[in-house]
Amino acid sequence: MKEIIIRSDEAGQRLDKYLKKLMPAAGTGFLYKMLRKKNIDLNGAKSDGSTILSAGDHVRIFFSDETYEKMRGNADEKTGKKDKNNLHLDIILETDDVLFINKPAGILSQGSEKGQLSINDVLRQQYSNTASTYTPSVCNRLDRNTSGLLLAAKTYAGSRLVSDLIKTHSVRKKYLAIAEGEMQGERMLKGYLTKDRERNIVTVKDHGEENDAVSTGYKVLGHKNGYSLVEVELITGKSHQIRAHLSSIGHPLAGDIKYGGHPYKGLKHQLLHSWKLVLPDSVPDCVNENSLHIYNEILGKSEGGVIICPPGEMFLDIPH
Repeated sequence: MKEIIIRSDEAGQRLDKYLKKLMPAAGTGFLYKMLRKKNIDLNGAKSDGSTILSAGDHVRIFFSDETYEKMRGNADEKTGKKDKNNLHLDIILETDDVLFINKPAGILSQGSEKGQLSINDVLRQQYSNTASTYTPSVCNRLDRNTSGLLLAAKTYAGSRLVSDLIKTHSVRKKYLAIAEGEMQGERMLKGYLTKDRERNIVTVKDHGEENDAVSTGYKVLGHKNGYSLVEVELITGKSHQIRAHLSSIGHPLAGDIKYGGHPYKGLKHQLLHSWKLVLPDSVPDCVNENSLHIYNEILGKSEGGVIICPPGEMFLDIPH
C-alpha cells in the first residue's frame, strides 16, 4: 500500500487528473475501476475522482509495489526485463492482506505440471515483495477450465481468515453455468461423490460415506436454443461437484466432454464461472479480534456484502 500526502504545489486539481499524472501507464478506465472498488481512496473514504485536492490530503493506493511501479511507467527499469510469461491479473478486490482475482479459463490455479504457468506463479512473481516471510498464494482452487473468482492472500493473517471462511462454510459461493437442455425452476441436489483417481472423474451415487455427501443448489435464470443459464450454489465444495451433479440429472455443462456434454461454439471445456461470494449478515464466529479489521475491509469494499466477478460474453448471450 502506498500513502501519498498531497503537497501544496499539487493542490487544486481533481483526484482523477492527479492519479493519471502519477501513474501515466494506467488506463483511465482502470483508475476509475480502482476508485469504485476502493483500491484507491482519499482520506480513508471512497471517491469518484472528481474531488478537488487540498494540501495535506492523503491518497492511499492499495497496489503491490510492482503493480504501482508498472503503472508509474518504470517497471522495466526496476526489474531489468519483462517476464515472457507475465500474466495480467484481473483484480476484483484488493486490500493489504487479500486479493480476489478473476481467473481466466485455461489457467491453473496452482502449479501441478512442470512448466505450466499458474495464478500462484504470477502472484509470487508480482506480490512477493509485499510480504517478507509469507509467500502469497491462492486460498481456494478452480479447475483449469473454470473461470471466475479466485481468492488469494498476500499475508499470513489474510490467508488464515480466507481459509477459515471457506472451511467453516461462512461464505456462500455461487457459480454461473451453461447446461444442456431446458432446465426449470429451483432444486437442491443431494448425493454422494465417489472418485476414480486414474481417470480423474467423479460419480454421484444415492448412498455412500458421510464424508462423501454433497449438496448442490441451482436456480434457472434463462434459456436459449436448448441451453439453460443456471445459477449454482455450492453447499459443499468437492472437486468436480457441479459438473458431476448436473450431469447426473441429465443436464451436463455445455462443452464438458468429460461429463457427457458436447462442444459448445467450438469449445470443448465446461462453461462454468465462479460468479459471486456472499458474506454473512453478521460477523462469523471464525473471525477473531486479530482478523476483524481484515474482514471489515473486505466487507467495506464489497457491494453490500457481495463480491461479484463479471462473467464472459458467452454467459451473457443467454437472456435472463
